[in-house]
Parts: sequence; C-alpha cells; structure tokens
Amino acid sequence: MAIITDQPESPDLPDSSGPGTELEVADGTSDHDDSPRTGVFARPTHATGWREWLFTVDHKKIGIMYGALALFWFLIGGLEIGLVRLQLWAPDGEVISADFYNQLFTMHGVTMVFLVIMPLANAFANYLVPLQIGARDVAFPRMNALGLWIFFFGGIFLNLSWFLGGGADGGWFAYAPNTGMAYSPGHGMDFYALGLQIAGIASLLGAINLLVTIINMRCPGMSLLRMPVFTWMILVVQFLLVFALPVITVALILLTFDRTFDANFFNVDAGADALLWQHLFWIFGHPEVYILILPAFGVVSETLPVFSRKPLFGYPIVVLSGAAIGFMGWGVWAHHMFTSGMGPVSVAAFSATTMFIAVPTGVKILNWIATMWAGKVRFTVPMMFSVSLVAMFTIGGLSGVMHAIAPADTQQTDTYFIVAHFHYVLVGGALMGMFAGMYYWWPKAFGYHLNERLGRWHFWLMLLGFNVTFGPMHIVGLQGMARRHSVYGEFDGFEFWNKIATIGYFFMLIAMVILAVNIFRTWGRHRRGLEPGAGADPWDGRTLEWAIPSPVPEHNFDYVPVVSDVDDFWHKKYQPDETGKLRRIAYGNDIAQIGDQHPHLPSPSYWPIVLAMGMPLIGFGLIYNLWIAGIGLLLLVGSMFGWTLEPATDPDAGHGHGHDGHGDHDDDHGGGQHDDSPDGHDDGNGVLTASTPNGEAAGD
Repeated sequence: MAIITDQPESPDLPDSSGPGTELEVADGTSDHDDSPRTGVFARPTHATGWREWLFTVDHKKIGIMYGALALFWFLIGGLEIGLVRLQLWAPDGEVISADFYNQLFTMHGVTMVFLVIMPLANAFANYLVPLQIGARDVAFPRMNALGLWIFFFGGIFLNLSWFLGGGADGGWFAYAPNTGMAYSPGHGMDFYALGLQIAGIASLLGAINLLVTIINMRCPGMSLLRMPVFTWMILVVQFLLVFALPVITVALILLTFDRTFDANFFNVDAGADALLWQHLFWIFGHPEVYILILPAFGVVSETLPVFSRKPLFGYPIVVLSGAAIGFMGWGVWAHHMFTSGMGPVSVAAFSATTMFIAVPTGVKILNWIATMWAGKVRFTVPMMFSVSLVAMFTIGGLSGVMHAIAPADTQQTDTYFIVAHFHYVLVGGALMGMFAGMYYWWPKAFGYHLNERLGRWHFWLMLLGFNVTFGPMHIVGLQGMARRHSVYGEFDGFEFWNKIATIGYFFMLIAMVILAVNIFRTWGRHRRGLEPGAGADPWDGRTLEWAIPSPVPEHNFDYVPVVSDVDDFWHKKYQPDETGKLRRIAYGNDIAQIGDQHPHLPSPSYWPIVLAMGMPLIGFGLIYNLWIAGIGLLLLVGSMFGWTLEPATDPDAGHGHGHDGHGDHDDDHGGGQHDDSPDGHDDGNGVLTASTPNGEAAGD
C-alpha cells in the first residue's frame, strides 16, 4: 500500500550556474540564443494555428491527429459498405455493378482494418502511454511525427486509386491468383500493395518508438507489474507489430514484383506454390487480429475498475493472459486455411491451438465480470460501451471457437456466418472498446466532457444497429448465403434477413451522425464558455494521467512522479481506516500537479512531413514511371540529410522550448525528459537516474 505524503512543491528549475547553461525567463524562452541557426535547416519558429499541428512532435497532438484521421476513414469505410448493403437490399440487385461491388467490399475491409481500428489504437497509445508511465514524451519524438505523416500519405495514396482507374478488387486478404494481372488488370491492386507497404512503415516506426518508451522511460518505482493494463496491452501489441509486419511486407513486395516486373512468385503456371500467399498473409493476419483487439482490452481494463469502484480483479492474471494471447496468436494462422487442402495433420494441429487460445481470452472475460461483481457500478457512457464489449466479444469469441472444429469451419467458410463472426470481434469488440476510451479520456485531452445524453443515444443506436446488422448474418450464413457475391436469387430465401441487416446499417449510420454532432456541439459550447471544465480527475481515476491538469500541459508533468503501487494515484486518494475499510483522504483535483512548469521539450520539425511526402511519389513511380520514383527518392534522401543537420533544439521554436541546462539537447533522447522531482536527478548526459523514496534505484 502506498504511503501518502503531502504533494511536493513544484521544484525550481535547474540552477543556471556552470558551463553550458542559461537562465530561462518566466515565459519559457531563453535570455539569449546561442543555438546554431542553419538557414533552411532551422526549426520552425513560433508555430501557431495550423503550423502548430503540421510540424509538431508532441505525442499528445500526434495522438489526437491519429484519432481524427481514423474517424475520417471510418466515414469513408462506412459509406463504402453502405453501397454494398443497398445492393443486397433485394434479390438480383442492380444498384452497382459486380466489378464495383468487388472494389467496395475490398476497400471497405482494407480501410476498416488498416486505416480505422489500427490508427484508433495508435491514437490512444500515443496520447496515453507517456502519461501512464510518467514520461514527458515518447523516446523519439520526431520519429513519432514521421510515423503519423507516413500513415497519412499512405492512406491518401491507397484511396487515390478510386480516381485513377478503380480501387483494389481482390478482397482485403488479396488471395492469389485473384491479384494477378489476368484477374485484376487495373492498377487497384498496385495501389493496395504499395499503399499497405507505406502504412506498414508507419506502424513499424511507431512500434519501435513505443517499445523503447515503455521499456526505458517508466517513472521511478513503476516496475513492469505496476504498469496500467492499457500500457501492458500496448506493449504486447508493439512486439506483435515488430514481428508480424515484416511478414506481410515480404508478401506485398513479392506481389509488387509479380505485377510490376513480371515475376512469378504467385504464378502457379510457372511453378509457384498456390498457398504461398495465404501462409504469408495469415502468419501476419492472425496476430493482426490481436493487434486490433488487445488495445480495446486494455481500455476496458481501465474503465471497468473506475466505474465499478473496485480494483481490477486479478491484475497479474489479466496482464499475463494478454501476453499469452499475443504469444499463442502465432500458432493459429492456418485455421483460416482448413479448406485449402493442406492435409489432416496440419488441420488437427491448428484446430487444437485455436481451441487453446480461447483460454486466456476467457480468463480476461471472467476477470472483467468479477471486477463488476458487487461493485458500485456507474453506467456512464464509457462504462456502457465497455460492458457492451464484454458481451459482444463473448459472442464473437464463441463463434470463433466453433471454427476450431474443422467440419463446422468447412461448412461455414466463405459464408456470411464468417462475416458475422469477425464483425462481432472487430466491431463489437475493438470498435466498442475504442468508443469507451474516447468518452473516457476525452476530458483529459480537451478539458471538457462530451455530452452524456447524446453519448447515450450514440451508444444505444450503435448497439442496436450493430446487432440488427450482423446478427442476421449468422442465420443467412448457415442457410448458405455466400460471401462476396453481388446478387442472390429471388427464391434463395435471403431477402428478409438482408433487408433487416441493411436497416441495421442505417441505425449505425445515425449513431455516428450523433457522435459527430456531439463532438462539434460540445466543442462549440466549450469555446463559448458554456461547457464546464472537467478538472484534472473527473472520473475519480486510478492511473497517473489523472494526476495532471486537463487538458494536459505541453510538458505533461511538472515533476517526474514516483509510484509505489499499482493504481498509485488511487491510493493517494483512499486509505484504509482502523477497520480496514477504504476512506477518502483527498480529492484528485486537489492533489493533481499544477501544470505551471516549462521544462525543456523537443522543438517542432519540418522534416517528418517532408520526408513522408517522398514515399507516395516512389509508389506512383513504380506504377506509372520510374522517373517519378527517382524524384521521390531524391526527396527522401534530401529530407534525411535535412533531418540530420536540423538543430537539436531552438529556443525560439515555441513556448517552453529552451535549453534544459545540460549538455545533451537531442530531441530524440527520451523526449527531452529530465527529472525535476526531489527523488531523482539527471546525470548531465540526458540519462535519468532516479531513486525511490527508500533510496533504492527504481526499476524492475
């Protein structure tokens, strides 16, 4: 149990005496400028307005932009599948052509997986992980910004195919030979292969950055088994990304060579293995399922304890089960291939592993239920979305275990039963969890709550529409309705349930309109001073992000926190009395840090966005003309040159971006973090050496 002490006063900034130091004045700028200025390589100065967002390396702004981009692509993906549902409203539909239908369901899948759910998880990870571990930024701030802009240009590049001959049309899984020139002669699959490679670079950069951040930048006292569950799940996901992305990258490069340079990696007529693509894709694709769902598991593991007013039941078991899911996810990929003819031994082995992986998932569900059991449950909007994740994901998980039984899987493969299953996992699970996190952490990011009444309308319409859309697909799937067919016959018996599913889609569409109204309405009211501020700790939270002001100051923490327990901030507010019952001893808003310090932070940079621009140019060049690729390559190399010559910091680059009084000013060394707390010090080389209150070195 944590020992409660008075909050330390905000410490003074480092003394200005000594070589290589300078005095910082009250507004956070330096009294003189001895930083090198190198013309075009200088940092942006006084970035405000849109420039502040364009050139930022602040992990919080980057997280918000990831979230905004994901919501934009969610709109696009929703409109794409809306046309599909209209086509299936009645038998022998003629709303769109069969070719356009193929493009729509392909691009919908690609958009929802790679441009919506993955960046939503990235949004929460970028914004929250440094806050939850007590850091001032991620380990490599410029690289973090680079990942954002590569993702941005990758998404734009992928969707420009709509205007340059049509979208990808081989399914989001892109099975050979459907992706060959004989079956997909346009450039849609070229944009698919190159666009996903670009987006994959962004994900890989982000994964390395977050791994280094979580492993190296935890505050004093925060051992691995004191980290919040959300940060734990993000840590597992980054390991999955680091090992899974190279596999799909290899597959996409081979596909690019087949289509662009007449190679024969997937050409069976030339002796290629017919199953090579499927193995490569699903070795990535099944860990990808956990890359999408584990962040949502982390979100509900944070919200359920707060709104049940109980600690998470079995915290170590929840953490270890998440790690087990990540590890076991590598051994189940071929259950996607039971009908491919790979042989009975392989089918039996992957049937067993698919059954086993349900165990750690079931453990999490039981822990969440036990957390709510006998708790003082408050059904706020975040709590409602969290509970819906538990229920909907359980349904999706049960139908998933059914597919571990090879005969059942053989019957259901390529039917709408499979569509229902993975939507209950990815929409009922991942997306519902992301909505829970959005409502939960919105006041932390922006300083005010989203409207609770509109939030409830959003929740109920989303839940109703989701079940009305995807529930009937179980039925028509078992009746034999095939996936990826643009029409069905009048006497097939599918019309009634398809009409119901299409009506459900419009319920979800209305729900998303309500979310948009909620966002813009509360933002407008807040700007006019009509929306009350949320305070530092509006939910009576348990983790470190609630110990600082809302919205979060640019530097995050006035002084680096020191923790001594899981949910350390909660224990600073509640202590057991003589009977052992927890009693409140403080309010979070009263003991939260003030946010009035201006420590050194990494300055904005031009080069992440400029460097990212080179990648789509290379992609266009590979499709149309290699001279364009050469221009992109020159831009890429020139940007790297500018990146290396850019001054490490510039005192004129913005509020609070002066020198930190030490010799190391590299903005990619720990986010410019140094320790202002009385419990630690910077050794002068940019390395944090902190001690716990007992004088022992912090660590694991």
